[in-house]
Amino acid sequence: MPLHYSCQQDTIMKRHFFVPVITLCGIISQLTAQDTLTIIGREIEEVKVISRVEQPTDNHTFIDGRELNEQNNGQNLPYLLSMTPSLIVTSDDGLGIGYTYFRIRGTDHTRINMTVNDVPLNDAESQTVFWVNMTDLSSSLSNVNVQRGVGTSTNGFAAFGGSINMETSSNFFKTEKKHGGILNKSSVEIGFNGGMYKTFREYAKADVVLGNNWRAQARFSKVNSDGYLERAKSDLLSYHGSIGYYTQKTKASLTVFGGKEKTYMAWDGVTKDQMKENPRYNPAGEYTDDNGNTAYYSNQNDNYQQQHVQLHLSQRLIPNLLLDATLHYTHGDGYYEQYKADKKYSTFGLTPTYYTDDKGKQKENKTDFVREKHLDNHFYGGIVSLKYISEPADAQFGFAANNYTGHHWGNITYIRDSLYPHPLPYDYEYYRSRGDKLDINMYLKANWRVINKVQEKLTIYGDLQYRYVHYTINGINDEDLKPIPVDETFHFFNPKAGITYQNKDHQTYFNFAIANREPSRKNYTEAGPNDLQCPERLYDYELGYNYRGKGWHAGVNLYFMDYKNQLVLTGKYSDTGAYLTKNVDKSYRMGAELSAGVSMLNWFEWNVCATISRNKILNYRDWVEIYDENWEYIRQDETEFGDVTIAFSPTLVMSNSFKFTVAGFTADLQTQVVTKQYLDNTMSEEATLPTYTVTNLNLQYLLPLPERCPNITLRCQLNNMFDSHYASNGGNWMCRFEDGSTYYSPWYYAQAGINVHAGFVVRF
Repeated sequence: MPLHYSCQQDTIMKRHFFVPVITLCGIISQLTAQDTLTIIGREIEEVKVISRVEQPTDNHTFIDGRELNEQNNGQNLPYLLSMTPSLIVTSDDGLGIGYTYFRIRGTDHTRINMTVNDVPLNDAESQTVFWVNMTDLSSSLSNVNVQRGVGTSTNGFAAFGGSINMETSSNFFKTEKKHGGILNKSSVEIGFNGGMYKTFREYAKADVVLGNNWRAQARFSKVNSDGYLERAKSDLLSYHGSIGYYTQKTKASLTVFGGKEKTYMAWDGVTKDQMKENPRYNPAGEYTDDNGNTAYYSNQNDNYQQQHVQLHLSQRLIPNLLLDATLHYTHGDGYYEQYKADKKYSTFGLTPTYYTDDKGKQKENKTDFVREKHLDNHFYGGIVSLKYISEPADAQFGFAANNYTGHHWGNITYIRDSLYPHPLPYDYEYYRSRGDKLDINMYLKANWRVINKVQEKLTIYGDLQYRYVHYTINGINDEDLKPIPVDETFHFFNPKAGITYQNKDHQTYFNFAIANREPSRKNYTEAGPNDLQCPERLYDYELGYNYRGKGWHAGVNLYFMDYKNQLVLTGKYSDTGAYLTKNVDKSYRMGAELSAGVSMLNWFEWNVCATISRNKILNYRDWVEIYDENWEYIRQDETEFGDVTIAFSPTLVMSNSFKFTVAGFTADLQTQVVTKQYLDNTMSEEATLPTYTVTNLNLQYLLPLPERCPNITLRCQLNNMFDSHYASNGGNWMCRFEDGSTYYSPWYYAQAGINVHAGFVVRF
């Protein structure tokens, strides 16, 4: 867990809370049920807010919320997106319930732009999203758009591998029938599933149509799991609620969502031998007790809660002109508690004590500690956009100003050495710092349809964005207890342009974009003494062709992503599990994304996609620690490794799906293949993630009940059905000895073998 520490509050709600929640949802549904929502005396045919002017290309994947949740058994959102091109996922607990991460085109999640209803979701300092804080968010999403490459200008950080733009179900409104449900009717849905490793998910949600053009929604979810790894427990809850007012010209809504989590740490990783001997082994919290036995600290937990509030207004000023305005506020606070064995007193700013070893050298005493690391942050701002939509052209102007304040501090709550000669104050605080970040951006983008015939279209796209960032950190660094005076101002200009030609079922396009991105907090606080802290720049070229005929489609997207000062993963992690990165001068990612699908039969659908890529750092140089034969540190030497493959960047990622639908029964067989990945940037065969293949099977059956009865769907999910033993993530520490030999110490995060989950969904 990088920077989102967690919350110490009371125990999370128990499952019996679902009884009143479900009862309340049912009462509301019965009291407010209407056949249709009427606006200005007639039924709405469509009330929908156009969220943004998009590039008319196809290097993105749009997923409907219903389709997304067909395979939702409590795993975090990245696992539900794992079949999209160029995306691979991993998790700490091995199941995808606890801390979950993903990469697009080899770029880690800290450089993927993520928004909910156009509001930035990435944490302003760590630049990532911790899905465990919002478990089961997907149950409240109407759609997800996964964009690969830079994509169109939006709010938040620049996209360096892709972007994920999410809309909650409160953000648009249709009357169409979809998967057997009429979205403009009041409805209640409850669901339950249970599975291996004591994994349970329960949720209840209501979609209520009120009179006078009002609509309300609510959801509450509870997810619990012991995790695949030992003690990797998760106790999670989340919620979503909204109330909205809709007319032909106006949409106003208040949306709140968030969650609370308590997870046992599972971010330490294991060696290859440990994984073979016991793939579920989790070293977190391990220590030796007074009797010489191995024990595990019971409170090695992460506790965090987060609340999001969004106020949206959309007003159609004239038929072709739409004004959108949003105010938002996010608050998060919490802490994690961690047992740190065999640490020096000076590590935590305490007065050291010394002893003399058998060689007569004086060394500092060590002992065991328990520490808590806290975080309390506030993120708020406003977003405005003006959109003009017409037959020959679309244009959009956007402006956003967001501010972040984050407080960080740490306490020592226990010292094992009872003979420590100095008094320790209660909740001794050994570091404190504060980060402040102001982020302002404005953009202007437009589509001009030069040719706009029924069978032929030629569109030119332009996008200009300016982004201002002022970032300061004041206080003491938690890593070395030294001051971290950071005061940085960035001015970024991010232009984009493209052209698309479409003739009947054929489409071809070319896009070019420049993106700039600032370093994260960890780049400043955990960088080595010789590492640069530079903003990174990306020149992104995308060329594609697609054919969409009757019953089948095929396409190819070629990309070349040319980086200046790219922040690449080094394979090293902080002692809090955070990915460590460093700037490299010149690097690139290039590849081909291939996709095809067949749906000629109404009961069978086949889709396949593959990304073949080459990911290189040119003339890679890094500092390597040198030790003597007794493991005494001597110095660091700068070493040149030449042109190397970027860590965690597989050459091939391929996904295949066979979907059968017959008489209410659905079977979806999904397979993903990910080839070998290097764990660092030295291309050592001693530190790699081997190729792995994972196959999942999702089964669903809609019971054939009379029309007046609720819809009841039975579900069963078989994950990793062929019981593949694999690790999807890891790291490596490398050093050298005086004699020139090299030492590698890789570690891995094992993922679960075959695991089965089953349950039901009832929709009234």
